[in-house]
Amino acid sequence: MNTAASTQSLTAYHWQMQPSFDANRQPVQLTFQNQRLSVQGLCNALAAGYTIDAQKMTITQVAGTMRMCNDPALMKYEQEVAIRLEKVNAWTITQPAAQGPEQAPVLTLKFDDGSRWALKGKPTSQTKYGSAGETVFLEIAPQTVPCSHPLIPNKQCLKVRTVEYDAAGLKRKLGEWQNFYDDIDGYTHEAGIGNILRVKRYTLSNPPADASRYAYVLDMTIESKRMP
Repeated sequence: MNTAASTQSLTAYHWQMQPSFDANRQPVQLTFQNQRLSVQGLCNALAAGYTIDAQKMTITQVAGTMRMCNDPALMKYEQEVAIRLEKVNAWTITQPAAQGPEQAPVLTLKFDDGSRWALKGKPTSQTKYGSAGETVFLEIAPQTVPCSHPLIPNKQCLKVRTVEYDAAGLKRKLGEWQNFYDDIDGYTHEAGIGNILRVKRYTLSNPPADASRYAYVLDMTIESKRMP
């Protein structure tokens, strides 16, 4: 693979560590975008800068959000990951020989001491849906509501309204409450808790006849409040 194509693949995927720290947790995931590396799946989110020169890679200034964790083993593992990342010196991406839903590229990170990490690629939402998506803000009511669905009896829907902010970050306009029949990838609703979410909305090119033309992916939880 040439360097340009390899660089494009690096930013087109989330890279998940196999195996992860704990089989019961989400895998540790590395994402490379705009010369910034983000690491999810530990106690804290880690961030760092990175540069590449052909197959050489340098990762610098790894820092975390400094949140304490109730799992001392996970905290120790997080510290080890942060230290190891600054010792990366090379990288390669291997594409699968066959195409299919179970096939994925593998990112190999090589270290100063000759050891390696192999990380499995998961397409980013932009790669999956073929566009950058539109950022929208949704307020989620604390309780779900019954809603009619031709294929799902006794379906419960989120109750949602749009939120618009001004340049100062203050709420400018609230939409009308509506039943929300879709899923939001990455969001799990907890009864009794209201949230304002920043989501990416992607327009599907060929949606099923009985489905929405949009896909929603959680970007960030802006507000969260437990209601009595």
